[in-house]
Amino acid sequence: MTNKIRIDDLAEPRLTPVQEAALSYGESQPVDLSPGAVLAAAVEATGLDDFGPRDFRERLDLWLSEMDKDGDRTGLGRLSMFGDCVRHAKNRLRIHDLLRRHPEIRDVPIERPVIVVGLPRSGTTHLVNLIAADDRFRSMPLWESREPVPDPRESAAEVDLRWERCYQTWEASRRTLPLLAAMHPMNPDHVHEELELELPDFSSYYIEWVARCPGWRDYYLSHDQTPHYAYLRSVLQILQWRRPRERWVLKSPQHLEQLRPLMTTFPDATIVVTHRDPVSVIQSTATMMTYSARLHYRDTRPGWYAEYWTDRIRRLLDSAVRDQDLLPADRTIHVRFHDFMADELGTVERIYAAAGLEFTPEARSRVAAYRTDHPRGRDGQVVYDLRADFQVEPDEVRAPFRSYLDQFGVREEVR
Repeated sequence: MTNKIRIDDLAEPRLTPVQEAALSYGESQPVDLSPGAVLAAAVEATGLDDFGPRDFRERLDLWLSEMDKDGDRTGLGRLSMFGDCVRHAKNRLRIHDLLRRHPEIRDVPIERPVIVVGLPRSGTTHLVNLIAADDRFRSMPLWESREPVPDPRESAAEVDLRWERCYQTWEASRRTLPLLAAMHPMNPDHVHEELELELPDFSSYYIEWVARCPGWRDYYLSHDQTPHYAYLRSVLQILQWRRPRERWVLKSPQHLEQLRPLMTTFPDATIVVTHRDPVSVIQSTATMMTYSARLHYRDTRPGWYAEYWTDRIRRLLDSAVRDQDLLPADRTIHVRFHDFMADELGTVERIYAAAGLEFTPEARSRVAAYRTDHPRGRDGQVVYDLRADFQVEPDEVRAPFRSYLDQFGVREEVR
């Protein structure tokens, strides 16, 4: 039996002793959230000082200037922001340095990737992990996405210290946010989204701590993202150069509103579009983000997250429907959530057929083994309640999505 989890303190969190200690520690740490401080810390940590093209400064400046305008972020939240920005800046330094020393990397082909695009919480993570179980595919585990270029000073270490750092981060998350694993596992070997590879270019929109930054949203949506997708591809080339495989499997919900840059960057890709009742997506995503907010904000604002994600999902779907003609008809497969849950192996087999790749007995065995070893709900199953937690009715939230539901045959889940 799956352990049922009900989070009933989203608006007024009942903090654990570990959470109280973490928040207290954050308040004791002064943080300079200026671009100069971030870049200086990255230079000191890496011993490098060439960030490459300087256009990223405008985006970094906007990130940091927008982050805490209302003063609602906790000290721990500010500390986390600073640490993330320094990590992205360190990655940028190492990426630029490696490409400068090895220009042949830019000639490494990224051919016929399988790219899963779809709403968050629509099965994309589980699906991409199933496919990645076939070792003919190259995928990107979380530990590698967080530090795509290793520190050459650590090359002699017996264990890759990038994995160890990612593991320590995950263990800290499990201690401070123990229910997070039931909603979105982030262990080091979990296949992660390639949007992480845009972050050294300070461009991705689909990250939690820019959600409350309307200025960044407006900037992102008004600028062509093709150059940043090209940057993402260059980092994939680095990873392929270091550990080659036959084909890549990728995924990110962000692609739904960036189909033109996506197909410009990966014109020979097979595209898998996942579909799910937007109400299920919204209540799940808003719950996860509101739960996490207890460490980063003084006011968790569940109603704000419900409104934000309703608007965000609408923008994603409107863009995807508008641009769906850009997808290759012979290499695009649509996967409805209820069909995927009813027949996971059959769904994977359909994807292989669309990708022109044989679903060999060995591949089937590997995918089936992953499925057996990673059952849904093994860390517990969160019970969501849109009415109680966010004071909105499912039909009210669903109303703007009626045409989407009808067009793609999406089954309603939340009543």
